[in-house]
Amino acid sequence: MRDDAEVDDAGSVKRIVFCSGKVFYDLQEARKKSGADRVALIRLEQFYPFPQNRLREIVANFPNATEVVWCQEEPRNMGGWTFVEPRLEGLLANETRPRYVGRAASASPATGSYAIYLLEQERLLNEALAVGM
Repeated sequence: MRDDAEVDDAGSVKRIVFCSGKVFYDLQEARKKSGADRVALIRLEQFYPFPQNRLREIVANFPNATEVVWCQEEPRNMGGWTFVEPRLEGLLANETRPRYVGRAASASPATGSYAIYLLEQERLLNEALAVGM
């Protein structure tokens, strides 16, 4: 895990988006297309032991960030959210709670329709990159 090397001005970052896996590359591509330069993307691949100190170091590099988001492709009741949520609490000085961006809870990990998957994916990418939502 490392700082977002594609952020030119760390002081302009308002939102830090944490994620894991393939969605990181989708977020990177969407950020390039949208020009969402006030968003830092941090890919978290090690969940245990949780790298709390390293996360604090990374977050400290974005002194004006006011939002922490966890983005995942999996439904809310699957994936990393339930594990990382309490660990992302308190990373910002203003004690902002982390916000979930992803698919709604579901009994199935996939929609079964590629067209619906693409619509859901576009929605979650847009929501993750939209500062101040």
